[in-house]
Amino acid sequence: MTVSTSTARSADDSDHSSEVARPTDSRRDPEVLRDALHRWLAAQLPADAAPEVTHVHLPDANGMSSETILFDAAWSGEVHPLVARVAPADTTMPVFPEYDLDGQFQVMAQVREHSAVPVPVVYWSESDPGPLGAPFFVMARVSGQVPPDVMPYNFGSWVTEATEEQRALLQHSAVNVLAQLHDIDRPWERFAFLRLPGSGPTVTEALAAHIRQQRGYYEWTTQSGPRSPLIERGLAWMEDNLPDDPSPAVFCWGDARIGNMMFEDFRPVAVLDWEMAALGPRELDLGWMTYLHRFFEDIAASAGLDGMPDFLRLDDLAALYEELTGHTPRDLEYYTAYAALRQATIMLRIQERAIHFGQAVAPEDPDDMIMHRASLEAMLDGTYWEKIR
Repeated sequence: MTVSTSTARSADDSDHSSEVARPTDSRRDPEVLRDALHRWLAAQLPADAAPEVTHVHLPDANGMSSETILFDAAWSGEVHPLVARVAPADTTMPVFPEYDLDGQFQVMAQVREHSAVPVPVVYWSESDPGPLGAPFFVMARVSGQVPPDVMPYNFGSWVTEATEEQRALLQHSAVNVLAQLHDIDRPWERFAFLRLPGSGPTVTEALAAHIRQQRGYYEWTTQSGPRSPLIERGLAWMEDNLPDDPSPAVFCWGDARIGNMMFEDFRPVAVLDWEMAALGPRELDLGWMTYLHRFFEDIAASAGLDGMPDFLRLDDLAALYEELTGHTPRDLEYYTAYAALRQATIMLRIQERAIHFGQAVAPEDPDDMIMHRASLEAMLDGTYWEKIR
């Protein structure tokens, strides 16, 4: 199966199995969008470029974190398949407090310049909300196979139908993406715009700042919704058990999962979704990659499905990463639990949105808004780890 998709699916797209109601607005009308994009594009190109915008499409899988617009644009005699990623309107009750689309644009440009990771070409970043109602950036559209989120790829997809050798190649190539990203030199200087307040160039300093940012995200989320005793317990546990690691922080993808890659012959042809990029430990990406698969595995198990229990296992990823980089990952249980905790705050916000838009009823216990509550509790209790090793 070959599909065309955007480079703009968001972290939360994988975290739910149904669309949450959201208000419509005029920029979702393809004809309105076509006219707006045409006017904007004409202002970006030379006067004699004669741009034309066609085939404007908003995919059904548009995420809650941002809006994706697919379109073709012709100028100077050449057709360019493009994607615009647009910040969400406030009326949609966004999942995240800020949407630094220009920062994502810069990240993609830097990764493309300083690594062999297949990042789509980025063309323009527009901070003026006038043309489309919100800031946006434009990039090339890439075709390939994407491990689906709805229904999750481990429920039955081209990934489950592949041979063991093909899945091993996919796993190897996915981890190799992390190895290449973490090998970008001078990340503290190249990605200075990703530095968090109070951070520093070491793993411990960067991780401590990252956890403070996560606590801030949780506090923002609970301004309009209930507090979660489980998340608060998890944040305190992370702070109390912070690894002591003086090694240099690296550039991290942030949303490192196979559902954010496009594949051809089980090798990545595009690496997508950079809104969670950070400076931090290598294990930040490894923990996220293994946990987001485990998230789907736990859902499959609850549905009585076989899933893919031998895929993206923690020890296998660690061994493969060490083989590729020479670096021995450490504290992986900590970082996997941290991934589950970060996912919990996202889930809390998503369920808060569902309640707000009338598609869910608030439970008596706010922790029941976290789909993977039992897994996170087991991680914090130290009883989870046998199933993923």
